[in-house]
Parts: sequence; structure tokens; C-alpha cells
Amino acid sequence: MEIKERILLKAEALFWKFGTRSITMDDISRDVGISKKTLYQHFTDKDDIVYQVMLYRLEKNRENVSCYMATAHDPIEEILLASEMMRQHLAEMNPALWIDVQRHYPRAWEVCTEFKEKFLLESIRNNLKRGIEQALYRPEIDVEIMARLRMELIRMAFDTDVFPRGVTAMIEVQIQLLHHFVRGILTEKGILIYNQYVKEHQNDPASTTL
Repeated sequence: MEIKERILLKAEALFWKFGTRSITMDDISRDVGISKKTLYQHFTDKDDIVYQVMLYRLEKNRENVSCYMATAHDPIEEILLASEMMRQHLAEMNPALWIDVQRHYPRAWEVCTEFKEKFLLESIRNNLKRGIEQALYRPEIDVEIMARLRMELIRMAFDTDVFPRGVTAMIEVQIQLLHHFVRGILTEKGILIYNQYVKEHQNDPASTTL
């Protein structure tokens, strides 16, 4: 692994655990085990690190979502597999991270917004369209409205004013909202398939999807 990727991974772990504002360049160089001089050879400043960490993570997320889309048997499994990716990715994340990035790192936030609007939203639209075509999702749902509702539910789970931390873990909120959303769009055929996935999960102690 090259030094720049190692820095990105270490910085990401620190940001995910503590948020961005409390982490300094000294913290990052010390955690990676390099001098600040070496750190500055790869990144101009902390803003640049936050920006590149977000680019790196979102590209990995894009690859993972594309993989799930290629391997899932149907749109229902696809969206449930995406929930597993979300669980793994968010389990150790400090909710303050997104607030920090939105308020203090506009370049990094712009990347996140672009990922949401150009990739994630389009992926949800495509999932909904395929689900309708396969008679798994109700034909009368409005794809655009439901896609944007799903995006809003994801955003809402990060809002500590709506879901205070200490009451319910953020990842549990995300999973609950996802399943509420999915159940609301299923046809009778879709419900049967969905329930089968739930049953398979319950019979698999290693599974964490549902």
C-alpha cells in the first residue's frame, strides 16, 4: 500500500471516530507514523486531506454499490445488501463528522452532495424502476418522489435533533427507516420475497443485514 493511501485510511479512521474538527495534522502524522514534512508532501493542508478522504471513501462506496447491483437476485435483495454496506460503513462513525464537513469543509461537502445527487439518487431511481417492472414494487408509486423520500430518510437519521444519540444508535435508525420504506412500496409478490430474506437472515447467525 502506497504512503498516500495509508494516510487516507488512517485519517479516515480518525475522522470517523472523532469527527474532523478535533483532529489536527499532528494527530494524523503521529497516527500514520510519519513526519509532518512527509504528510505535507502529499497534502497541502487539512482541508485537502478531508476533501481527498471523502473522494476516496465515496469512490469505494460507488464500487460497492455497483457490485451489489451486479450480484443481487432482485431489487429487494439489492436494497437490503445496500443496508448491510451502510451498517458496516456507519457502525463506528461519529455523527458529528457530517456536520463538521457540511459547516467547515465546503469542497468536501460539494463532493458528498454530487455523490448523492448524481449517483446515489440515480441508483435508487433505477432500483425502484426495476422493482416496478418485476412486479415487486407497487406500480402506482412515483419513482422520483420515493427516491427523494429515501434520500431524506437517510439524511434524517443523521439529524441528532430528530434522533438524539444515546436514545438510539444512528445505524439502528438507518436500518429501521430503510425497512419501513421498503415495506411501504412492496406488492404482495414483493412481500413474500422480502419475508423470505428476513427468514434467511434469522436462520443465519453470521448475518447482520436485517
